[in-house]
Amino acid sequence: MARPSGNVALKAARQAAGLSSQQAFADALSAAAHQLGMVHIMVSTRQIRRWESETPPWPQDDYQRLLTQVLHLPVEQLGFRPPWDPTPQPVQPQPTAVPSSHGGSALRATLPRPTQSSPQQPPTIGADYAIVTEAHRRLYWSVAPANLVQAVVEHAALGTTLLGETTGVARRVLATALAETHLLAGRIQFFDLRQPEQADSTYLRALQAAGEAGDSLLGAAILAHTAFVLGWAGCRDEAVERMVAARTYARRGPASAELLAWLDAVEAECLTRCGDQRGALTLLRRAENTLAAGNENASPDWFTWFSPVRLAAFKGNTELAAGHLPQARTTLRRVLDDLPATDGKQRIVVLADLAAVEAASGDYLAACKLAEQALDQLTTTWYATGMDRLRDVRRVLAQWQDTAEVRSLDDRLYSWGATLSSLQR
Repeated sequence: MARPSGNVALKAARQAAGLSSQQAFADALSAAAHQLGMVHIMVSTRQIRRWESETPPWPQDDYQRLLTQVLHLPVEQLGFRPPWDPTPQPVQPQPTAVPSSHGGSALRATLPRPTQSSPQQPPTIGADYAIVTEAHRRLYWSVAPANLVQAVVEHAALGTTLLGETTGVARRVLATALAETHLLAGRIQFFDLRQPEQADSTYLRALQAAGEAGDSLLGAAILAHTAFVLGWAGCRDEAVERMVAARTYARRGPASAELLAWLDAVEAECLTRCGDQRGALTLLRRAENTLAAGNENASPDWFTWFSPVRLAAFKGNTELAAGHLPQARTTLRRVLDDLPATDGKQRIVVLADLAAVEAASGDYLAACKLAEQALDQLTTTWYATGMDRLRDVRRVLAQWQDTAEVRSLDDRLYSWGATLSSLQR
C-alpha cells in the first residue's frame, strides 16, 4: 500500500471532523469566518491543497483562528511548522495529554518523527509492539474495563514515543498497531465506561495513526466509531456524514462483506437513536443482504466485534424502538440462543432489550426476570452500555414500581456496588 503523503495530521483532523473532501473543509472554514464576523475571508480549495501539501505554509492569524474553530485543535498539532522554527524537519511539539480520569500517562496528541539524534529501534519493533496490542484485543472480552483501559492507554503512549525512533516498514507496522490500540481505548471509554468526550479525542489519535500507516480499513472503522458518538448524542446529519467518510475509506480497502455490513449496522443504530427507525430497518436489510452475498475479501484480524448474530442484535433493538414488539421478541430470543457463551457484554444488552420488550408489552414479571438475569451477568462483566439499557427498562416499569418484583429489582440496581460503579464511571 502506498505511503500517505502530505500533511497527514491536518488530513486526519479534517476527516475526524466529518469533512470528507477539501471542498467541504473550505466551506466549513468559510462558514466559520462568517459566524465570527470575518466577512472578508473566503477559503478556497487551493488554500486547502497548500495546507495539506508536503510543505504547508504557516497560516496567517485569521486562518489559525478558523482552523482552531473548526477542528478544535491548536495549529501546532495540525502539521504546520512556525517560520521562526530553525529546524529543517517539520516541528514536533511536545505531546500533550488528554485529560484522563484513570490516572497515569494519557493518550498523546502528536505523532513524532525520528531525527538524526533519535535512537533507532530494531526492525522488529513494530511486530513486537503489535504482539501486546493483539493480547489487549483478546483481554477486552474478560478483563474489567476500568483496569484494562489503563494498560491500553499506557501502551498507546509507548507506541507514540517509539514512532519517534522508528522508520520504514517497521514504522508502518508500528503505526498500524498504535491505531488499533487507540481504537480499543476509545471503544472501552465509549461503550464500557460511557466517556464519550474522551473517546472522541482518542478516536482522533487513532485516525492519525491509521493515516500514518496508510491503513484505509482501520480508517473506516475509526470513522464509524466516531459516528457512534454523534448518533448517540442525537446529531443525525453529522453522524450520517461521518458514515459517508467511513464508506469512502472502506472502498479503498478491499473491505470484506462483514465490514461493509457492519458499516450499515452502525449507521442504522445512529438513525435508531435519532428516531428514524424506518431508515434504520432499511439499512439493516441491506446489511443482511450484504452478508448473505459475501465477497472474496477477508476481514482484518482486529475486526472482532461483529458477526451475523451481532447484526441480529442491532435489528432487534431497532424493532423494539420502532414498536414492532412481536418481531423484536422473536429476533432477540434467537440472538440470545445463538450468542457464544464468552460474549457476556452482548448478552447483557440483549437481555435488557428483551426485558424492555416485555415491559412495553405489559408483562412486568417477565421483564423483571430478564432484567435480573442481565444484572447477574453485570456482576461478572461490567458494561456501562448494558447498565444504561437496564435503566431504560426501569423507566418503563415505573407504573409497577410498588410491586414486590420491581422493588426487588431496585434493590439490585441500587446496591452499594452497582451505585458506586455507576457513579465512578
